[in-house]
Amino acid sequence: MALTAYLRSGKLAVCALAVGLGAAAAWSSSAPAAQHTRAAPHRIVSLNLCADQLVLALADRVQIAGLTRNAADPQLSAAADTVRGLPVLLGSAEEMMAINPDLVIGMPARRSPAIAVLKSRKYPALDIKSPNSYPAILASIREVAQAVGHPERGEALIARMKRDLAGLPKTGGGKVAAYYQRRGYMTGTGTLIDDLMTRVGLVNLAGKLGKPSLSQISLEEMAAARPDFLIVDTATDKVVDQGTEMMHHPVLDGIPRIGIPQAWTVCGGPAYVKAARALSQKVSAR
Repeated sequence: MALTAYLRSGKLAVCALAVGLGAAAAWSSSAPAAQHTRAAPHRIVSLNLCADQLVLALADRVQIAGLTRNAADPQLSAAADTVRGLPVLLGSAEEMMAINPDLVIGMPARRSPAIAVLKSRKYPALDIKSPNSYPAILASIREVAQAVGHPERGEALIARMKRDLAGLPKTGGGKVAAYYQRRGYMTGTGTLIDDLMTRVGLVNLAGKLGKPSLSQISLEEMAAARPDFLIVDTATDKVVDQGTEMMHHPVLDGIPRIGIPQAWTVCGGPAYVKAARALSQKVSAR
């Protein structure tokens, strides 16, 4: 499931689809393939949140010439605490030209001013898709590690992730769970959330109901389906607007909730391990 511009105030539930669908054609058709040379790049620019986190994990800090504003947002970025002191870009065409990057990683939002510059300047670029499964995460790590000149760092990260996930118990035992988001959106199969559910032994309610990767489900439908668990973003624990209000409707009170930080699941990356561990432990504790 690809990701998009990370909209706030009630619109974040739909972020899980828009970038990959809206911008992929424009970017992939115009950007050249990444130039894998022996010399590591020195002016790396990341153009989306998911690329930010891989660049932060794999590149030297002195190599990073620009990250997105979302990189420093702890509600969205699992690596927010590592961003301090690094350049954060506004996404303007002028910034891009001033930096003159020798590697651009990630796909910008569809309406980003940077798109025109990327098309005309032909900067070396690596377009990475947002991973929607654990194997895809490992592939992205290897790809980015190679591009930034540190393939050994990528292999070390992968080895740590595999070690940390080894023996993780399937505490779900075939119970049914729904990943329920603000405004009634539910995450379906073929997504990172679905992959995490499967890893810990849960069955995705969306799959049982034949729903697509992202769908809206009414309170009445959810109450009738009666999953064993509702998996929710921890930020929705409090009612702050209409989008979160429906998630606290009395008809849902009897369904146990499991809170997982959105920053661990909005992108496929190293934080997958944190999400898997937390999900397994919280299911076991119920």
